[in-house]
Amino acid sequence: MRTVVFVGPSLPLEEARAHLPGAEFLPPIERGDIDTLMTQQQPPQRIGIIDGKFLQSFSISPKEILRAMDRGVRVYGSSSMGALRAAELDVYGMTGAGTVYAMYASGALEDDDEVAITFDSESLRPVCEPMVNIRVAMDAALRRRVVSKGNAELFLKTAKSLYFPHRTSAAALHRLKGVMPEPDRQRLANYLRSPEAPDAKRDDAITLLTRMRQDGETHEAMSAPEVAV
Repeated sequence: MRTVVFVGPSLPLEEARAHLPGAEFLPPIERGDIDTLMTQQQPPQRIGIIDGKFLQSFSISPKEILRAMDRGVRVYGSSSMGALRAAELDVYGMTGAGTVYAMYASGALEDDDEVAITFDSESLRPVCEPMVNIRVAMDAALRRRVVSKGNAELFLKTAKSLYFPHRTSAAALHRLKGVMPEPDRQRLANYLRSPEAPDAKRDDAITLLTRMRQDGETHEAMSAPEVAV
């Protein structure tokens, strides 16, 4: 079963391959990519959308995804552009996975800039932080009592006010010098730099690839011929 996944800054390619062996991995999706796949002699039966372009190129349209699904292709989405489109198209059969998808599907998030980042076109490494990652990390910090509710709200408001290509936790913390009590600011900075702080887009990408692997294994088991003795 041919499987194609569009991934970029949310998850390094080597990690993606380890979570879904045998899949074909392509750079962040843009408009026309799925239509091109569907013209090939052997189009994919499954497509995963994690990352996508939207400023430098036209973003993948819901209609293009629907055309593929009308031909029997199962389409999955998570993390970034995939989460946005899955939240729009889950009622038509697109499969969403992960925290970011759930936040958009529930209406907790609406703005596209929550998942927007800029990235290096060659290495695909992000050069800023998505607002949704900052939100999820702040929720975790609150649960761990690293930050007070008031300081968490102040930090989120400050981060949201930054233009997304310049948005990082460090930039938001810098703006809060002299505004947030210094011990609180340093404690929050240390937490956000630590491995304990979650990376929602990365975690969701892994969730999606794991789901696709499990679905593929189930499909193969169901398609295996019966053996009689």
